[in-house]
Amino acid sequence: MSVTELLNRADGEQSFSFEVLPPLKGTGTESLFNTIARLREFDPQYINITTHHSEYVYRELDNGLLERQRIRRRPGTIAIAAAIQQRFGIPVIPHVICSGATKESIEYELLDLQFLGISNLLLLRGDKAKDDRVFTPTKGGHRHTTGLIRQVQQFNDGFFFDGTPIKCPGPRFSFGVACYPEKHEEAPNLERDMRYLKEKQDLGAEYAVTQLFYDNRRYFEFVEKARKMGITIPIIPGLKPFAKLSQLTVVPRTFHCDIPEELAREIVKCQTDDDARELGVEWTTQQCRELYANGVSNIHFYTVSAVQSVCEVARRIRS
Repeated sequence: MSVTELLNRADGEQSFSFEVLPPLKGTGTESLFNTIARLREFDPQYINITTHHSEYVYRELDNGLLERQRIRRRPGTIAIAAAIQQRFGIPVIPHVICSGATKESIEYELLDLQFLGISNLLLLRGDKAKDDRVFTPTKGGHRHTTGLIRQVQQFNDGFFFDGTPIKCPGPRFSFGVACYPEKHEEAPNLERDMRYLKEKQDLGAEYAVTQLFYDNRRYFEFVEKARKMGITIPIIPGLKPFAKLSQLTVVPRTFHCDIPEELAREIVKCQTDDDARELGVEWTTQQCRELYANGVSNIHFYTVSAVQSVCEVARRIRS
C-alpha cells in the first residue's frame, strides 16, 4: 500500500509517522528495535529509515601524517527496513539517495527492495560531503533528485539504467520526495526551489515531506504557494521537538530553519537541558494541534536524539 493510500485510508484521522536511523556499524539492532517498540504504541502509518553512504574521515598514521579514507558508519538501511517490517508489521519507507551512489548501485538497491517486497521509497539527493563546498555526485551517479526519479521510473517501466529490458519486471515503486518551507540551503530563492518540487511531482512523486520547522506559519504559506503553482500532492509536515539549550544556534545552522522569536525568548530563559526539553515538547504539541485543526491528517516526526520527546508529544496529542 502506497503512502497516499495509507493517508487516504486514514480518512482525516490524526496520525503519525516517524523517521529513524540505522544503527552505527557494529552496534547491533537492540537499541533501534527498542525505539521502534516505543513508537509502535502510537500506531504509526509508516516508518522512514535514513540512508547513509560512505563519508570521508581522517586517520592518523604511524608517521604522524593524516590519511583521508572513506567509511560507512551506518550501513544496512535495506536490511533494517526489512527487519522492521517483518518484526513489527509496520510499513517501511527506506531512503534512496544520490549521495555516494552510482546508478548501478542504486539499481541493485531497487532489486533488493523488490525481492523483499518493499515498494515505498523516499528519493533524495542527500547531503554533500562535510569537506565539500558544493555537492559532488559520485562518478556514474546522479547530481539531482530528478535524475534519481527518472531512473526509478525507468525501472518501473521495465528497463535497467542502461536501457536493457528487465525480463521479469516486478511491482512498481511508489515514492515521495523532500521539500523545504524555508527553501533548500542551495536554492537561490523559495520560488525556484518550489519549481523543482513541481518538476518532481510531474516526474511521478506522490507526496512530499518537509524539512523540520518550528513556525507553522511558514508551513501554511508554503502549502498555499504550492497549490497556486499546481503542486497538488500531499505535503506532510515534518517536526522535531527542541531538546537542548545548544540547539538554539545549532538547529538554524544545521537545518537552515528559523527559530521563531517567541520560542527563542523562552529558550534563553531555560536553565537546563531538561527545561529546554519540556519547552520543546510543549511547543511541538501546540504545533501539532494547530496543524491538525487546519486539516493536516499526518505529522511526520524526526526522532534522532528526540525519541523521549516525540513519545511525550504523541501521548499529549492522544490524551
